[in-house]
Amino acid sequence: MADRLVCRDCHRIQQNEEIEACVACGSTSLTEDWAGYVVISHPEESDIAEEMEVTEPGQYALKVR
Repeated sequence: MADRLVCRDCHRIQQNEEIEACVACGSTSLTEDWAGYVVISHPEESDIAEEMEVTEPGQYALKVR
């Protein structure tokens, strides 16, 4: 899992390692240096999603360097 890319801006875990930009926000700031993993399925009902400012369901990294 650590070989997946994560967006530094929105923390979304990218499913395709060969992409050049985040599929969620369009940022080109992607990294392999991340830790922690959370799946948010209902962001409108989630305290974690609110804290992370997540509005779309998906897989997110908790710590991105």
